[in-house]
Amino acid sequence: MAKERQIIEVPDFLTVRELANLISVSPIEVMKQLIGSGIMASINQQIDYDTAAIVIDSLGFEAQPIHTEQAELVDDSDLPQWRRLYSDENPKDLVRRPPVVTILGHVDHGKTSLLDAIRNAHVAEGEAGGITQHIGAYQVVHNGQKLTFLDTPGHAAFTAMRARGAQGADIAVLVVAADDGVMPTTKEALAHARAARIPIVVALNKVDKRNANPEKAKQELSDNGLVPDEWGGTTMVVPVSATQKTGIDDLLEAIVLTSEEAPIVANPKSKKVAGTVIEARMEKARGVLATLLVQNGTLRPGDTVIVGTAIGRIRAMFDEKGKQLKEAPPSTPVQIMGLDTLPIVGDLFTVAKNEREGRALIEDRKDTVAAAAVRGARPQVTMEDFFKQFQAGHAKELRLILKVDVQGSLEPLVNSINDIPTGGLSVKILLAETGNITENDVNLAISSEAIVIGFNVDVDNAAHRLAESNAVEIRTYSIIYQLLEDVEKALKGLLDPVYEERVIGRAEVRKVFKISKLGKIAGCMVRDGEIRRNAKVRVTRGRQTMIENATIGSLKRESEDVREVRAGFECGIGVNGFEEFVPGDVIECVITERVS
Repeated sequence: MAKERQIIEVPDFLTVRELANLISVSPIEVMKQLIGSGIMASINQQIDYDTAAIVIDSLGFEAQPIHTEQAELVDDSDLPQWRRLYSDENPKDLVRRPPVVTILGHVDHGKTSLLDAIRNAHVAEGEAGGITQHIGAYQVVHNGQKLTFLDTPGHAAFTAMRARGAQGADIAVLVVAADDGVMPTTKEALAHARAARIPIVVALNKVDKRNANPEKAKQELSDNGLVPDEWGGTTMVVPVSATQKTGIDDLLEAIVLTSEEAPIVANPKSKKVAGTVIEARMEKARGVLATLLVQNGTLRPGDTVIVGTAIGRIRAMFDEKGKQLKEAPPSTPVQIMGLDTLPIVGDLFTVAKNEREGRALIEDRKDTVAAAAVRGARPQVTMEDFFKQFQAGHAKELRLILKVDVQGSLEPLVNSINDIPTGGLSVKILLAETGNITENDVNLAISSEAIVIGFNVDVDNAAHRLAESNAVEIRTYSIIYQLLEDVEKALKGLLDPVYEERVIGRAEVRKVFKISKLGKIAGCMVRDGEIRRNAKVRVTRGRQTMIENATIGSLKRESEDVREVRAGFECGIGVNGFEEFVPGDVIECVITERVS
């Protein structure tokens, strides 16, 4: 009687090491099987499901893709905001909509040229000869099928949108030059597309050049987990030439075929109209012009749009040809007039029932923003509380972005992190590269709720500012065992948070007033920083501390209660439990915050 083979559940992509762990064999054995199939792969190289299935079968197991309800629930937790808005729609009301496509890749591999070639060859039916305005997106028609392209190439812009809760695209086209092959920036773009969990089509550009080497480029793609379909993989790799305008139809056909396998749907009749801001600018004659990508419902002139803290009634709506539109169904990019202020690109927009309801919502949002500013930003995910979030069901994996000083440190560090016993939890390294921590790394962390870890590297000033304003945790190390120890402790819930006090403002007492019901109030000039009403204070006189860890009883400016007073302004401060002020005393405003 034949022995029943063990079923192994396999994700769409995994590394050689992860495959070896799944079937409890040596990574060397897996690499031997791959070599036998004509595939050279290192221990940390990603392979796709089909390749893994061949290895699993040859070793006496049976592969099964992870397409269970549980796996789908994991994906649902990462749904962008606009998609959550129609998650409770009646499935019978959902219809197919045109896929939204973004172009990613290395800076010199022809992303913009490819977009131009697609636009010039396939303008929407009946629009040939028109002058296209740059509104950030446009639609083309291929064999009767509409496709929407975002005209903002580059993974930095794509990830910046994701960082604000938007999912700007349904499909990513990764442009790779046939003469250069896969570059470091290509790998970075690939990491961003995978983090967004969207299908990838490869446009192998510049195949007309004399030094083009398509087979070498395909091998490098395969080494990075994008095995071409002609090699038995699942990735469509389409040879094109943007300058010669060849292969464009084949690329569009590949996008259409890919879109048919994905649930790209919306409810055009829904009352929950939602979408994403693609571009925004101010013009003297027409005011605020914002380009919106409609992603659910149908947008019409006269609708009251709210986005962030901006609001307005749509006075007019245009397509990329400047033609006025009466309605915009899902996946349609439109330029609108009527918002009162410039919205932020990547923000979600919705439509209110009326202007009064919209104004009330805007005021609530402004209060929330103000309260958050006073309270101070707290990291969305921290190493210290990851285990608690996992136990509460709010986190499923520890996502890391790893930056190191030299290539020689990268692979050993990745291997060491992957070797850490996880105890049922999972560690996912979204990006592992050499170089300093940049703004783009932080954007990826924002959009993926990841933690940025640096080993012997610096953090750019722009990255510091972005991380602080968006509550992203950046941890830097110079000793490798401390880095690994902290990751292991985070997975076991043993990493304790570290706090320190920080003086955020100082005020000098100029005069003391006695006010009935309030007692003695110090008339002050704020010398630097700011004084916040909800923060702790200490009063110093020379080198002597008169009182510390006290609270502010009253904070006034020109007889009005205020939440904060900034440097250069006068104010009156009352401190609970202390009245013995003398001119010259210094009141320090102190907050306690987490440090890495």
